Amino acid sequence: MSSPAYFSLLVVDDEPDLRTLYELTLLREGYEIETAGSVEEARLHLQDRVYSAVITDMRLPDGTGLDLLAYLESAGRREKAIVITAYGSAENAVEALKAGAYDYLTKPVDLKQFRAVVASALGRGPATQPAMLPGSLPTERGAPPGDPLPAKPMTRAAAECAPVATVPSSSAVVPTSPALSRMAGQSAAMKQVRAMVDKVARSMAPVLVQGESGTGKELVARAIHEVSVRSAQPFIAVNCSAIPDHLLEAEFFGYRRGAFTGAHEDRDGFFQAADGGTLFLDEIGELPLAMQSKLLRAVQERLVRPVGAVNELPVNVRLLSATHKDLAFEVQAGRFRQDLYYRLNVIQIRVPPLRERLEDLAGIGVRVLERIARDAGMSPTPRLTSAALLHLAHHPFPGNVREFENLLHRAVALSGGDMIDVVDLALPGDAPTQVCATEVMPAPMLAEAPAAALPMDAPAGLPRPLSATAAPAAGLPSDLAVYLDDIERDMLLRALEQHRFNRTAAGASLGLSLRQMRYRMARLHVMDGAEPHLDAERGNA
Repeated sequence: MSSPAYFSLLVVDDEPDLRTLYELTLLREGYEIETAGSVEEARLHLQDRVYSAVITDMRLPDGTGLDLLAYLESAGRREKAIVITAYGSAENAVEALKAGAYDYLTKPVDLKQFRAVVASALGRGPATQPAMLPGSLPTERGAPPGDPLPAKPMTRAAAECAPVATVPSSSAVVPTSPALSRMAGQSAAMKQVRAMVDKVARSMAPVLVQGESGTGKELVARAIHEVSVRSAQPFIAVNCSAIPDHLLEAEFFGYRRGAFTGAHEDRDGFFQAADGGTLFLDEIGELPLAMQSKLLRAVQERLVRPVGAVNELPVNVRLLSATHKDLAFEVQAGRFRQDLYYRLNVIQIRVPPLRERLEDLAGIGVRVLERIARDAGMSPTPRLTSAALLHLAHHPFPGNVREFENLLHRAVALSGGDMIDVVDLALPGDAPTQVCATEVMPAPMLAEAPAAALPMDAPAGLPRPLSATAAPAAGLPSDLAVYLDDIERDMLLRALEQHRFNRTAAGASLGLSLRQMRYRMARLHVMDGAEPHLDAERGNA
């Protein structure tokens, strides 16, 4: 090994012919290759040196590829692992991905796909040449574990493959990824989400992001993509619930010219658009069963057939999905395919609702207000007072972060200063206000105001005093239905008087149609005085 390649690979297989085939294929790509025929032999190689990736067969004489994955995990190794499984053994493939494998291949191995998967694991484009760096010194075989590697430029993929012990102490602190920092919050739940994102980004395993609406599932999916080696490739986000059923196949897999009426040219689908990158399927639980079976084949075989095409096309896509539903329950109810569920749910990340991490309200509020101020060109950035934060902490936020953002947008628009206080927030359950031409008064104050404060000629919008029989003597009516009918009858009469008993105009002033106005007048017996003006009403209706 006088002139080893920059990327070194360990191939583990008990069949000599297959080891030779893999070795020759990878040597042509410029990699340095070492081989092993068993789990124990592979461990001896790994104890001697650090590799960029490990390619292992599932069945070995003294164990399985899962045993080798467990060894890599327990030893804290950073090598990417690619597992080769028997054809059609989906269970083994899912098990390997759950155990931490970057990707898997099925026998018989397609060599073109084999080269592409290895290149993807190492962060290389499939058509690029190996990254031979002049003057760089690789790790010598037999060096004691833990010795630092000689300093040399490293790509991101190579840096991820190197164990922590090989990094000099001066560069041991790795800055937080911008993608991870966009997920605001320092609660234990959000720290766990960020840790999961950082971990799963290193593999090709499908990830299911589960959480209520408005929790930020797409933000988590984008972070996984941006932290991964596919960050420079496309990220295609698809809202499955927004696509009509009859267009799903064409949108996902594309179509060929003449496949159906209106197909005037070839068009790629979402899978082709995301080739080499990440495809994010939001609200995956909304897909109909017919489309689920077609999606299953594309996910399992990594092949898509455009509508109107004869041949299938290979695609290299990292699949992420999200849902607010309990897919396990949907499977039991027969609304979601069990096999597709197992394929998508290899790794699950649960995004906590906002009510479970209220300590993050301040941090999220700062981020949202900064964005609002930046978009609106405001200076300085508005801030939430302590009283406002305390008030928000008592709200359950059924709409989660999305609801919080909407509340802040409204508060910024209505507040007159740089500080947002309790009065600027309009949380559900807060006392509503009724607005007249001269003042704003809370609705409960209107109901409790003395009759002397509300003259008979009060402006429209303020209730007139009720009759002695209808007004509650001790603050509560003895008959709520009669009490409310009296209020409604009084409002109808005032509107009719104001508009000279023109029911169309009176109804419009109250937000009612003519039909609704007639129904309410008939139910409450508000007819006297209207008859002389019917002709005028008919002329205006």
